[in-house]
Amino acid sequence: MLDLDGLAAVERTDGYLPIADHGLIGDGATAALVGRDGAISWLCVPRFDSPPLFCGILDHARGGRFLVAPDGLVSSRQHYRVDTGVLVTELRTETGLVRLTDALVLRAGADLTEDVAADRRELLRSVRVLEGRVRLRIAVTPRGGADVERRRGGLRLRCPAHPGLDLQLDSTRPLAGAESRIDLDHGEEIHLSLRWGPDLHRQLALDGDGLLDQTERVWRRWVGHIAYDGPQSALVRRSAITLKLLDHFANGAIVAAPTSSLPEAIGGPRNWDYRYAWVRDAAFSVYALRRIGLDHEARGFLAWVLDACETDGRPHVLYDVGGDQPPPESADPDLAGYRGSSPVRWGNGAADQRQHDVYGEIVDCAYLWAMGGSIDRRLWERLRELIESARRDWGTPDQGIWEVRTPGRLFTYSVALCQVALDRGAKLAERFGLPGDAPGWRADAARLGDAILAEAWNPAMNSLTEHLGGGGLDASLLALPLRRVIPADHPRMVATVEAIVDRLGAGDGLLYRYLPDESPDGLAGHEGAFLLCSFWLADNLAKQGRIDEARSLFDDLCARANPLGLLPEQIDPGSGAFLGNFPQAFSHIGLISSAVNLARSGD
Repeated sequence: MLDLDGLAAVERTDGYLPIADHGLIGDGATAALVGRDGAISWLCVPRFDSPPLFCGILDHARGGRFLVAPDGLVSSRQHYRVDTGVLVTELRTETGLVRLTDALVLRAGADLTEDVAADRRELLRSVRVLEGRVRLRIAVTPRGGADVERRRGGLRLRCPAHPGLDLQLDSTRPLAGAESRIDLDHGEEIHLSLRWGPDLHRQLALDGDGLLDQTERVWRRWVGHIAYDGPQSALVRRSAITLKLLDHFANGAIVAAPTSSLPEAIGGPRNWDYRYAWVRDAAFSVYALRRIGLDHEARGFLAWVLDACETDGRPHVLYDVGGDQPPPESADPDLAGYRGSSPVRWGNGAADQRQHDVYGEIVDCAYLWAMGGSIDRRLWERLRELIESARRDWGTPDQGIWEVRTPGRLFTYSVALCQVALDRGAKLAERFGLPGDAPGWRADAARLGDAILAEAWNPAMNSLTEHLGGGGLDASLLALPLRRVIPADHPRMVATVEAIVDRLGAGDGLLYRYLPDESPDGLAGHEGAFLLCSFWLADNLAKQGRIDEARSLFDDLCARANPLGLLPEQIDPGSGAFLGNFPQAFSHIGLISSAVNLARSGD
């Protein structure tokens, strides 16, 4: 519902805003969700995978939040300042209109294409009254509460639930405590700064406008490296910024999403912690970013993942942002979950799984990087081990790309990515004269390609299937042409695409990943349609020469982004509501890659 001035009414269900009614800000160390109601309902400090300081999105009563909003809020809207991660929320009451500008501050002079500490460990919230008069409510309620000590210029907050974490809340107007109300007239403003870290003892002048300006300059300098001119160019740029907001600047790790436990179905148990760096997700991110000129991220991720693998001798499925294993998966006994969707989980059990596609993800990432440069001998020795691991392990069951919690199977996608590792390994060895069994790798890659076409094919279904020897349909098969395992126009691939659309279609171009009744995953409940799979479908259509269909599907998917250009992991096919962790790297990767494919299809 829209007011005449274009601001949307603020509506909640069960006390919660829709997932789509949030924007993302970040500083390369952590990220926050800002709702259209002026509340920050998600923030982990000091980094993405730290315990949440605010997680009201997972329990509006006990999760905590940082609210800055006028009393009597009626409607609001959000937008980003152009080509930045600085978010603006306009909030209307019956008596006035307020502009709230939020940023996680970046250091003056920082260059996001260099390995520098860009973050200041500072959240800035700036308010200006654009019309009328308002009573502004400011409430800082960390999860678990806080002990508040008044200090000159602001408040010191000590959080019992976060041992060792102190906060400093500074303000350009006096605050009564952790909750205050301040009357503001047209043209008046207030700046709020929430800081954490080792330098809280320093008294810093709060120059809100200056901090916003420097943060914007850093973002725009980075965006200037984007090289793309094609369909949906504004959304492509926004997707690139969103992926950069999920990048841990200090070491190149890229988290799958900034949140945990946003449900794949309301009220269901499929709620996972995505605040970690999956090798697969990050490699896809690098692939997408590199295609629009952002090579720095490719180099950073490859260095990070190889360092992480070196620490324990084999690549794991995922890592925390420091390159270590995440904590064991656990359920939080105190949080109700988004709209009652429990359990809320911390950690991720997939960290202990075997997923053989990681070999191909890493080697392919290195291959793409090397095409514009070279491979040194030390890096090659590490890649060579991964290639040999793919050769050895491809015939061993694993948990697959979708991380099923059943006994392993010989998943087609995993076998295909082992084929990728062998194929790219052979090409690297031959191109750069590197030691290794290039002829053998090439022959094995060819055998795996033939095995997929023969052993994953089900004549009765007229389709490739989820694992060698049979099984159900799996939308990950749509990625095989994208990884150059099977040509998109191969008759069996064309038939597979048609079967996936027919059997996994959720309507309006949406696809389920698979059907749990036919492809058991060991989990109760159901889930929504997985957006990345629909972008893969658009890519296949384009590669088959069905350009008009591909463009139409791509535009329909882009139209599902929220007004800020952000996409979730999944969509509820019935209502169109966002589901799953948000925003999701996979979905923005798909958008960028499909856009580039369509742009090149017109060449």
